[in-house]
Amino acid sequence: MNTRGIDIVALILVIIGAINWGLIGFFEFDLVAAIFGGMYTIASRIVYALVGIAGIYLLTFFGRIRGEM
Repeated sequence: MNTRGIDIVALILVIIGAINWGLIGFFEFDLVAAIFGGMYTIASRIVYALVGIAGIYLLTFFGRIRGEM
């Protein structure tokens, strides 16, 4: 089964999450909250949830990489 498209979307979401956490850590600035009107808006919560799901999905990379060796 070809999961390349899902892999790319998941990777982009995790990169967005990493950038957001870096901004929070270094500058105390939450980019997602700034874009979507606050940390607790529905749109922000959806983005946070999608980033979390993408991170969990990318854990499967370890199994796939290990299987290729």
